[in-house]
Amino acid sequence: MRQRLNFKWRFIIRTLILLVILIVPLIFLWQKKQKKEISQIEPETEKMEQAIDDLWEYDEKMEALLPVENFIPPSPPDMQKMKRSGCIADGLLNGETDGTDGLIKLINRSNCYYLHRSIETWLQTPDFEEVKENMDRIEKKDVVYGMFIAEAIDTKTKYYYNLGGREFDFDKMCRPGSKNAWGEHTCKPSLEKKEYQRYILDITRKAMDLGVQSFMFGQVFYQDYISDPSVDEVLYKMRKYAKLKGLEIVIGAQTNDIEDESYLRQFDFIEGGVGLSMEGEIEDGPCYSRWWKKEGDWCWALLWHERYKSKANNVFAHLDWSGKMGDDMSNFARMSREERSETLKYLDDYFTKRDVGFLMPMLAVLPKENGGCHGKSKKFYSADNKYSCKDEDVINSLLD
Repeated sequence: MRQRLNFKWRFIIRTLILLVILIVPLIFLWQKKQKKEISQIEPETEKMEQAIDDLWEYDEKMEALLPVENFIPPSPPDMQKMKRSGCIADGLLNGETDGTDGLIKLINRSNCYYLHRSIETWLQTPDFEEVKENMDRIEKKDVVYGMFIAEAIDTKTKYYYNLGGREFDFDKMCRPGSKNAWGEHTCKPSLEKKEYQRYILDITRKAMDLGVQSFMFGQVFYQDYISDPSVDEVLYKMRKYAKLKGLEIVIGAQTNDIEDESYLRQFDFIEGGVGLSMEGEIEDGPCYSRWWKKEGDWCWALLWHERYKSKANNVFAHLDWSGKMGDDMSNFARMSREERSETLKYLDDYFTKRDVGFLMPMLAVLPKENGGCHGKSKKFYSADNKYSCKDEDVINSLLD
């Protein structure tokens, strides 16, 4: 009996060894074939991607990017009117803000001409169907829509690249060393990366197809290397596509303390916060003293200072928000209604005299623990009179 079992096991073991001897070479040959096929596919994929990138280089090729339907371009944006009648409407058209229906009504009855950051892209991709639906609900005929190109992306995002016939790879867009910069699976995108350039051109093209005319790069010093910039190529292609459509656009950036005039003048405008105190005051130095005490300290630039303004085409200022206590919007919302009114009048007069556009706050983000006035939820500021801030009347009186 034992001999039979031993014979059986020897037979099984020999059979297994024989199978391994036969299968291993087959696996090796299969892997070699797969590698060869992949090596053949990769150059073909690269060629296809390059061909798509080349569409942006020549007018006759770029025409292939134009949508089939007829496009009647809106009136050219009036920069001076944008300065006098510009409003912060953060994420209004995305439909993910604090009571979108009420906010659209707020904008419809306002004197706002320029809706700054009305398309938001912070850690999210724009849903252009939603954007178009909300644009169709704006009753104002003479309006300039603004899109924010954020310095923060979610690397797990799924967003289809129509021209490439694939999903965008957001991991390939990241600036080296910026992993999880804004939380888990986030990073700062880099304009040096071809994939990020493709993404920007894709979303701005779709926005232009809807008639969006103002674009702003958030904290561009995170997105670009100022000493070896890549943004110029993207700006060129954006403007070229707009020209092909007969659409006039303006492109801006949050540039902080960049002083390189040739870099700043690539943009139609630069934009930054005001550094508002709880007393409703601002400073006139080049750097906000909350962080800057002496040379070498980090500079949160006050862009209306001649150090920057003299080197830029146009300057906009706004009540900045970070979602943290003590930022401009946090301080503003904790003032009394009378103090907010006086502050807005003071800022409007101060910046108008300096030919700087002060963007009136219609909708912005607040720290949820902020206290003070707020919109429908404590996480958002709204100027709407139906909520606790009730600033819309004074704002509209200051908009030309």
